[in-house]
Amino acid sequence: MKMEDKSKIANEEERSLNFIEQIVEEDIENKKNEAKIHTRFPPEPNGYLHIGHAKSIVLNFGIAQKYGGITNLRFDDTNPVTEDTEYVQSIQNDIKWLGYEWEGEALYTSDYFDKLYEWAEKLINTGKAYVDDQSAEEIAKQKGTPTKPGVESPFRNRTIEENLDLFRRMKAGEFKNGEKVLRAKIDMSSPNMHLRDPFLYRILHAKHHRTGDKWCIYPMYDFAHGQSDYIEGITHSLCTLEFEVHRPLYDWILDGLYTENTVRPRQIEFARLNLSYTVMSKRKLLELVKNNYVTGWDDPRMPTISGLRRRGYTAESVRNFAEKVGIAKRNNVIDVGLLEFRVREDLNKKAQRMMAVLNPLKVIIDNYPEGKEEWLETDNNPEDENAGKRKIPFSRELYIEQADFMENPPRKFFRLGIGREVRLKSAYIIKCESVEKSADGEITVLHCTYDVDSRSGSGTEASKRKVKATLHWVSAAHAINAEVRLYDRLFSDEDPDGHKDKNFKEFLNSESLSVLKDCKLEPNLASAKVGEQFQFQRLGYFCVDKDSQENALVINKTVGLRDNWAKAQRKK
Repeated sequence: MKMEDKSKIANEEERSLNFIEQIVEEDIENKKNEAKIHTRFPPEPNGYLHIGHAKSIVLNFGIAQKYGGITNLRFDDTNPVTEDTEYVQSIQNDIKWLGYEWEGEALYTSDYFDKLYEWAEKLINTGKAYVDDQSAEEIAKQKGTPTKPGVESPFRNRTIEENLDLFRRMKAGEFKNGEKVLRAKIDMSSPNMHLRDPFLYRILHAKHHRTGDKWCIYPMYDFAHGQSDYIEGITHSLCTLEFEVHRPLYDWILDGLYTENTVRPRQIEFARLNLSYTVMSKRKLLELVKNNYVTGWDDPRMPTISGLRRRGYTAESVRNFAEKVGIAKRNNVIDVGLLEFRVREDLNKKAQRMMAVLNPLKVIIDNYPEGKEEWLETDNNPEDENAGKRKIPFSRELYIEQADFMENPPRKFFRLGIGREVRLKSAYIIKCESVEKSADGEITVLHCTYDVDSRSGSGTEASKRKVKATLHWVSAAHAINAEVRLYDRLFSDEDPDGHKDKNFKEFLNSESLSVLKDCKLEPNLASAKVGEQFQFQRLGYFCVDKDSQENALVINKTVGLRDNWAKAQRKK
């Protein structure tokens, strides 16, 4: 990338305060809540976090850090049917990997079940809630439409005493799932459908991952969310835009419970992250996992944080991406190329340059002495002045990429061909003299000669000689074998979730994974650890997969070297 292009992108990143920061600074200036800032990240433990959650994590923790506040991690565990301790652990791992620490111990909405139940009875006692015997289907029919008022429940005017008795019997387990619900008594003609006597509690006979069988009634999200914020002293409850229509209910419930001289949380909505060539619904991601379209939640093709980590994305690049996307009030779709650009940008500064040949073609240097080997010096990372150098072995027999040779090359093919010269990276200039072929005509070996005085850095005139191409290579005698997994986008359509007449799975990319079994790597990679990241010269960025075993490396491709996103920005 040219210097002026880097400066342009850097200037684009200089931004003014987003609208949430403006609200926070105004609250601090007005000494609201004694100028304290307390945010929370409240995931439901019913799946693994994805890149959209990363944006929310960066926002909630970032706001608190910027203004000297604190952030809670609170698990919204109000649905025991879908929740699991596996998800609880994975969420904590993801947040820590991104570089954040929450205040104190992780919290749970289930910590507040007793208090929430007490508050539900308070709403009943003030005539603001009632028990309805109708089924969910019957209630849905009575709710009307945004342009047509709903119909009041025949049970809406039960006495306080009757409602309390029924609600306590619900808690005691006397009724079956769906037999009764607790509803707020608000306004069945409200233009906001969420205010048409919404559910507050439902019966759910299921074992909870923390409270066991203590409860058989569970609060709905809209009832638990705001009250949990209130209990924890949250000042700014940051939610994605789909909760904007829920805010009047959030405030209505708080109005019935709030007491003076306590911190009252304020809900603020921002646009969720939508990424091209991706689905963000946890329900749909779970479907991909359960039906084996992918190998698990951490499949490197998944948009989950664990999948991105396994693929070799860095925490810094994900944070930088979230900050670059910014905070908006309107939903839009972000080009996945921007995420790839941030990963490439970060790895370019950090990743060691290594030699690897993915589709090997043997080269024999006929005039190189048999049995001789040299250990040549090469840079670890020219972008990092402190990265140093390492030694790589050179010998008579090498591997290069099959794509770097053509028997009858076109005029603009500058790599190796019969009678052509190329430089081997950090080594010598070689010239192809002849080829060997198999019985079916496939080229199996290249016979070459080398210029003995042309070794890179030797200071000879030959070492300064210019040739059209420089190729990466690996010494055959020293190479280690590896399996390399090449990943592409999981979906072939830019918006797989945006077709009303088609299922998103119809757009799964059948070529999203290619596995190469006989790749050749330089011997310095023999000690590589799981998660370690590299740039394979001329090929892209890669990392060591968790499936690796001793003497059996498995390598994932993280992202290619081509910077399509930055190129597109320069054209604008």
